[in-house]
Amino acid sequence: MNPDLISHRHIEIFRALMLSGGVSEAARSLHSSQPTLSRELARLEFLLGYALFDRVKGRLKPTQAALVLFEEVQRSYAGLDRIVQRARSLAQGHETVLELLCLPALTQALLPGACKRWQDLAPEGRLSITPQESPLLEEWLSEQRYDLGLTEQAQSPPGTQSELLFEADEVCVLPDGHPLLERTSLALEDLRGQAFISLASQDPYRQQLDALFDAAGIARRLQLETHSAAAICECVRQGLGLSILNPLTALQFSGQGLQLRRLQVSVPYRIYIIRPLLRSRHALRASLCRAIQEEAAAARQALSPH
Repeated sequence: MNPDLISHRHIEIFRALMLSGGVSEAARSLHSSQPTLSRELARLEFLLGYALFDRVKGRLKPTQAALVLFEEVQRSYAGLDRIVQRARSLAQGHETVLELLCLPALTQALLPGACKRWQDLAPEGRLSITPQESPLLEEWLSEQRYDLGLTEQAQSPPGTQSELLFEADEVCVLPDGHPLLERTSLALEDLRGQAFISLASQDPYRQQLDALFDAAGIARRLQLETHSAAAICECVRQGLGLSILNPLTALQFSGQGLQLRRLQVSVPYRIYIIRPLLRSRHALRASLCRAIQEEAAAARQALSPH
């Protein structure tokens, strides 16, 4: 082992490989070539005297030593990122800005109420909300770019701590005046032959719902789909069909041309609050967490049967 010959470039390549999981992805992120990265990785492993990755079916699987080393590397990079971010904040006069990363749907369904609660707790606080979809959302949280995150993914990204924030079943949304509103809850069979507005085909909740209907042998009229739960609610309000979607977005639109009904089959919807462990803790992070938790509790209460 000759650690004196290990360069910053070796560490940069190692980090890129750990974050991307593959040589080709890491090469693109570093604007390099796969042969170059493979050669430098082999050199690094030679200098260390042990393997960092197992080669499994053309992919790189980190060894236990690599996972331990990666934690140290991430701490180093997180420290540099904090210096750069603080320098930028000082230049722009934004030193106290609290940065939140979340799923786009939550910017409409949960966070507006939480922000109102937070203003009461921290009236001088400043908040920046960035919407992003998975998996970039989890990747950016792992890189310690944000003070707080909200995601649907149960597994904590590396370098973070995850806590269940909200859990409730998905609900059916119907336009005002729909005949099915006479029922207090709906079975899948009740939706047979109904015009149904779906999320996009790659959405995991769409896939779960399609599997349930297929298994029950129930056909719907699938004429319209969209990536946005809010857009689905707008389409339902226009009488274009009904849908099943997350209860937070549904609750936001309830009473505004559409109504909610409980499903007799459970399709759980969960939101997790993510706290980066290596980023310097913002003084107002705890108060924002409290506001979000209070808003989530209020949503659960509103969805509870009376």
